[in-house]
Amino acid sequence: MTATTQRSSLADHLGSHRPADAQEADYQGRMLQLLAGSSDPFARHHFAPGHFTASAFVLSPDRGSVLLILHSKLKLWLQPGGHFESADTGVLEAARREVAEETSITGLSLGLPPGELLDVDIHRIPANPSKGEPAHEHFDLRFLFVAPSLEYVAGSDAEAARWVVLAEVEDSGTDDSVRRAIRKLLAAR
Repeated sequence: MTATTQRSSLADHLGSHRPADAQEADYQGRMLQLLAGSSDPFARHHFAPGHFTASAFVLSPDRGSVLLILHSKLKLWLQPGGHFESADTGVLEAARREVAEETSITGLSLGLPPGELLDVDIHRIPANPSKGEPAHEHFDLRFLFVAPSLEYVAGSDAEAARWVVLAEVEDSGTDDSVRRAIRKLLAAR
């Protein structure tokens, strides 16, 4: 996908997104500013202030649990997600690819109407001197999917994976951004 097409696709997603609160509205505004810049905000090495990532909250077939991975670097239970790759055909497809890489789950169905984001989040990533990466921000685009089964295999960047009952995510060893997205999902039920 060309950078222009990728920007257009993301502009559509962000333009139709309705933030749940002032914090998310701030994130959305900052994302639109990053998108309007002249450099490539999808490039992994775009560090000032950061770059876009895509992630997925994957619900169990009965929609009662969410699949979290133990991130090997951050040591937190998080949703599958990561950096864009040049072969990605869009932001939604990048999120699907990340789920497949980190959990081996394919055949996901959308949990929201096509093009709708569940959530947007901006979070700080610590410096990684071994890779020559300064501290920067991930501008995370979060989608909702439903898995076709409970089967998974922890893959890249995941030390482990597990299904967590939605009502138990608060105490699952995750971070505030995941808790906020799950609270938003529960409130919409």
